[in-house]
Amino acid sequence: MTSMQIGIVGLGRMGANISRRLMRAGHKAVVYDINPAPREALGKEGASPVGSLAAMVEALEAPRAVWVMLPAGAITESTVTELATLLHPDDIIIDGGNSYYKDDIRRAKRFEAAGIHYVDVGTSGGVWGLDRGYCMMIGGPKSAVDRLDSVFAALAPGIGDIARTPGREGHDPRAEQGYIHAGPSGAGHFVKMVHNGIEYGLMQAYAEGFDILKNKASADLPADERYVLNMADISEVWRRGSVISSWLLDLSAMELAKDPQLAKFSGFVEDSGEGRWTVEAAIEEAVPADVLTTALYTRFRSRRDHTYAEKLLSAMRFEFGGHVEQKK
Repeated sequence: MTSMQIGIVGLGRMGANISRRLMRAGHKAVVYDINPAPREALGKEGASPVGSLAAMVEALEAPRAVWVMLPAGAITESTVTELATLLHPDDIIIDGGNSYYKDDIRRAKRFEAAGIHYVDVGTSGGVWGLDRGYCMMIGGPKSAVDRLDSVFAALAPGIGDIARTPGREGHDPRAEQGYIHAGPSGAGHFVKMVHNGIEYGLMQAYAEGFDILKNKASADLPADERYVLNMADISEVWRRGSVISSWLLDLSAMELAKDPQLAKFSGFVEDSGEGRWTVEAAIEEAVPADVLTTALYTRFRSRRDHTYAEKLLSAMRFEFGGHVEQKK
């Protein structure tokens, strides 16, 4: 694997671990965050910390590649805009956050005029990505994506112990490694957006199912039809050979083993934007999306009153992404 030097901007939960995983694979990370503490911490682990975006560009060898890992919206917009004024033709800006794909299309056109390549990467893996690897859906020009291949290969989980899909001979081998070049600018974030919309629906299905199981003990039911069911054991047995086994179920089982009542969760469930954008895309395409839309609306309702289902949704979000409930 070819070693690369790469800049990482934004050293939160995912940005810091992306830096670490790249360094483990032999890449050289130049890191920046507005907060000096995480960049200094990564400096002790072998990264090269810098105090500004300008200093990062100065520290990187041409042609440069800078990975931006910040929340979607104004902070990402201002950061990539500033970077574009500092970088040089043939350099690459990578947005690895959850930006709206239409923003990617707009940015790519603007930066292309200055000779700067823009690559959007939908990155899935959350707080577990350092060890498990990151599933990546990539958009942008082929030449830029190909240049970054060793970076994506280092971050991806690899084939691992997942059985190979019959009939995949002749298909892009990168998909089996855990990353794909989905298409032109915006395609990576569009695929990740729909991925997150599906995630909402899957999580909601588990949450509603466990709510039904828990409420089988309701005093409103005939006495001989009431069951006090063990949520932790049910989630565990479903992990073993069941057709509904999944990583989300694994995470649910972890929280239910700690506390079947999920007492530390209120059931206040946030949405990070991708679910809304997925529903908007469905409307634009006239594609029915009953489950995904309902799952999104349930999150809205969770902020008014809370059920056991919403507590489990919060538990899953905490486990896979370290998301902490917003305090009222």
